[in-house]
Amino acid sequence: MKKFLAISVVVLLVLGCEPNLKPKKPDNLIPKEKMTNLLYDMFITSSAKGINRPKFEKLGLNPETYILKKYSIDSLQFAESNNYYAYDIKIYKSMIEDVKRKISAEKEKYVAIDKEEQKEKDRKKDSLKKLLQRLKVNPNLEVIKPKKKKKKTLSREVCK
Repeated sequence: MKKFLAISVVVLLVLGCEPNLKPKKPDNLIPKEKMTNLLYDMFITSSAKGINRPKFEKLGLNPETYILKKYSIDSLQFAESNNYYAYDIKIYKSMIEDVKRKISAEKEKYVAIDKEEQKEKDRKKDSLKKLLQRLKVNPNLEVIKPKKKKKKTLSREVCK
């Protein structure tokens, strides 16, 4: 029993004396607001890349590189800042919540646009149905066809 107690104390001392693993604050730490915007862009492009991977690969595009250039940072600065913020769960969670709110707001905006477009399509369909019904009732009605727009071409003289 004394051996077990002695071994337990030694193990607790060794584990209890573990050094602090918190990363030190980088000299070029990305500000929290900028980091949140950067994470938002990374999430969006990651989703787009997941859906259109073959297109990105075919064109040789790397969206992450574009985003890093957009924010004028390099991958090491991003990695160090991300590691630093991720260590503090409360801060990182609030940043991710901000990203989620932005994504939800964008989604709502596009859903509203989609609904408006669908209403417009339905309105056009309904007006076309009404016209066809009138033609069935009275086949002698004249249908006015829309005029075709002429294509504008530039003459050689204008281009010179």
